[in-house]
Amino acid sequence: MEQNTAVMNPIARIYSDFPTKFGIPRQSGLVEELQASVVMEPEYRNADAFRGLEEFSHIWLIWQFSAVPQEGWSPTVRPPRLGGNQRMGVFATRSPFRPNRMGLSCVRLLGIDFCGELGPVLRIAGADLMDGTPVFDIKPYVPLADCRPEAAGGFSDRFRSYHLQVQMGEQWKQKIPSEKLEAVLGVLGQDPRPSYQKDPDRIYGMEFAGLEIKFRVDGQVLTVCRVEKAADHSCQTENGRISGRTEKESEG
Repeated sequence: MEQNTAVMNPIARIYSDFPTKFGIPRQSGLVEELQASVVMEPEYRNADAFRGLEEFSHIWLIWQFSAVPQEGWSPTVRPPRLGGNQRMGVFATRSPFRPNRMGLSCVRLLGIDFCGELGPVLRIAGADLMDGTPVFDIKPYVPLADCRPEAAGGFSDRFRSYHLQVQMGEQWKQKIPSEKLEAVLGVLGQDPRPSYQKDPDRIYGMEFAGLEIKFRVDGQVLTVCRVEKAADHSCQTENGRISGRTEKESEG
C-alpha cells in the first residue's frame, strides 16, 4: 500500500531563556512568569496573517521536539513524574518519543510587536519551550470549545499540587536580573530533576538566561548553592540577539 507522507516546514521559532532541555517545565502554564518570543520565518512575516489575534488572551502552539533523536519511536514510555519505572502508552502521555515528535502548548499572549524587521513577533508567557524550537502552527485558544472543567487528567492529576520549597540566599538572588527572579524561582519550584533521582547530596546545574544555577534537593526543599555565568548559547537572528534560545523533552 502506498504510504502518504506529509511535509511540514516551520513557520516560526521560539526564543526563550532555556538553551538546553534541563529545567523546562513539564507542561505549559505551570510557570506563568516565564516569557518568550515567537519569531516568524521570513516568508510568514505578514501582519495580515495576525489580524484579530490580539483579541485572544491565549494561543495554542503546535511545535516539534527538535532535540529528540529522529530514529524510531516507542509504543510505551516511562513518565518521569511516575518515577521513571512505570510504563504508560505513548499516546497516554506528552512524551517526545512519539511518531512525529509533535508538541502542543497553550500559552498566554502578552502582545504582538508589528514593528521592526522581525515583526510580527508574538510575546508569550507560560511557555514550556526550549530556545530555537520550531513552530508549525499557531491557533487561538477558544474557551467555549477548548475548556473542559469536568475533564479527568489521568495520572497527571496526582501531581497537580506538587511543588518544592525553594531556598535561595540573597547573594545568589542579586546575581539574577530582577525581572527574571520570579521565573527562576517558579522553575526551580517545579523540581527540574529527573524524578527517579533522589540523592540529597547531588548537585544539579540549570542554565537559564545566560546563567548557570547550581542546586540540590533534600526531600521537599531545593537549595540554591551557586549562581554563575553560563557558556554563551545565545541565538542570533538577522537583526541580532532577540532573547535567550529551544524546547522541553518530557513526559505525560
